[in-house]
Amino acid sequence: MSLPSPPLSPILSVRHLKVYFQPRGILPWQRKGEIRAVDDLHLDLRAGETLGIVGESGCGKSSLARALIGLETPTSGSIRYAGRELANLSKKDWRPLRRELQMVFQDPLASLSPKMTVGQIVAEPLRELCPEIPASEHAQRVAAMLERVGLSRDIVDRHPHEFSGGQAQRIGIARALIVKPKVLICDEAVSALDVSVRAQIVNLLVELRQEYGLTLIFIAHDLAIVRYLCDRVLVMYLGKVMEQAGAADLFGTPKHPYTRALMAAAPAAAGAAPPVEADGKKKKKPKPPAGDLPSPAHPPMGCVFHTRCPLMESACVASVPSLRRVGVEHYAACHFVAASDRAELQR
Repeated sequence: MSLPSPPLSPILSVRHLKVYFQPRGILPWQRKGEIRAVDDLHLDLRAGETLGIVGESGCGKSSLARALIGLETPTSGSIRYAGRELANLSKKDWRPLRRELQMVFQDPLASLSPKMTVGQIVAEPLRELCPEIPASEHAQRVAAMLERVGLSRDIVDRHPHEFSGGQAQRIGIARALIVKPKVLICDEAVSALDVSVRAQIVNLLVELRQEYGLTLIFIAHDLAIVRYLCDRVLVMYLGKVMEQAGAADLFGTPKHPYTRALMAAAPAAAGAAPPVEADGKKKKKPKPPAGDLPSPAHPPMGCVFHTRCPLMESACVASVPSLRRVGVEHYAACHFVAASDRAELQR
């Protein structure tokens, strides 16, 4: 497989990552087939950048995030953070790394313990991960962090159910940032929020990224937010990378049929420029993905997108396309990447 070669050493590097599940049937000995949530995935994350990960529900985005943070054990492959291998670390070995890699979850209320007060929730990472910080300083640090994310320090004795979704997500962000992590993974962190609240949280993340020097992985469905927030974008489908590129390149000149289909499904939101031919004429408008996402327990042979792809030919069924370079740090896994793109790279 042709792999990206970033100019800067990545802080997080993933190679040949697989996360498979073996679901049980109604009876313990019944199997429904192996679910390939993440299948031979590669990515690089550079210090200080925001990497967006997009794709339909069920494509493996959350499984990838959970593997990166140590909440799922990879089936195989490598996850290296700052030169250290993370795959298959024990809970004990993961513990000192928890303060450097934190996560904000999709459902803000479900991710907060209903039995704990806000003060206890935000202070918990300090108690568990920062033994060098005296307990006498916890309350002051919690109050300061709550104010930084736009909440009042007076809410420390209240419980999560007393807050709106947006407020609860701010509490979740405060909990993640209280230990000053280097990498923050946002798994659909704004998808459950109202549009106006969503914009507020995204703007908050932009501010916090600059203020704390954060490196972000931002998983989302909303292409407009991804285009606004992210430096680079990785497109997933059935556990595999279909395309990855800088945000401007990906939205301006998408190469993979699946990427184009995603943008066609929400053209106004994506705001992408329509692809053009060499003579300057606009190409035919791409159509949203046809049909339903196949089961990850029974992925199609060859290219996993071929059952829904308008360009499908026999080669798509016969072999898996490699992730090939089609531009400056632009890669696509398609047999029919434009020949002109490849010729340009060979000059």
